[in-house]
Amino acid sequence: MNNANILNNLQIAEKKALQLFDEIIARKLIVSGKTELELNNEIYALATDLLAIEKFWHKRIVRAGKNTLFPYSENPPDLVFRDNEILFFDFGPVFEEWEADIGKTFVLGTNESMHQIQRDSETIWEKASKFYQNNKSEIKASDFYAYVSSLAEKAGWEYGNEHSGHIIGRFPHEKLLTDEIVNYIHPENNTKMNDLDRLGNERHWILEVHLIDREKEIGAFYERLM
Repeated sequence: MNNANILNNLQIAEKKALQLFDEIIARKLIVSGKTELELNNEIYALATDLLAIEKFWHKRIVRAGKNTLFPYSENPPDLVFRDNEILFFDFGPVFEEWEADIGKTFVLGTNESMHQIQRDSETIWEKASKFYQNNKSEIKASDFYAYVSSLAEKAGWEYGNEHSGHIIGRFPHEKLLTDEIVNYIHPENNTKMNDLDRLGNERHWILEVHLIDREKEIGAFYERLM
């Protein structure tokens, strides 16, 4: 399969996955008094009914309040949503063996810091994605990570993860290509992002933006296919 077809399949998978966010809002599933686990289970049921999703290629994440400080690798205790709350989702559904990876932040209430960090997560993603498209023939993963981190710092936030994205492809890409640093936008990955993978295929990248404020105990997350 040529690269254009691979990219098209990944884009179709992402478009389907993004419908989940629309339905979550339309069905008013995000309400105070609910736990992270309860919402996670409701979204799983919705994904099955609405999109016939049978599997996710990584664990489903719903994080609220101080749990939004934690990166993917952590497993903090279940929290209950408050009236003024920030929360984010990170889902990796699989559609006809093609992986999607989507993340987005939502805010309950009027807390301006929460709304600002949510807006900044998407703005920084857009800036970084544009920078990548303009420089992908030369940029190293380590330099791109540094660029994303610098955007977070300029906006007044700390960057909240040890990497800022990873490759994505046909399920299960992690078994085919391994879970090595070379497949992450990681500060220790000094390979060029447009280098071919070990099977000789072009790599397609998910960009993650995770912003945190430890003092306020809030974080925001946004990720999509670049």
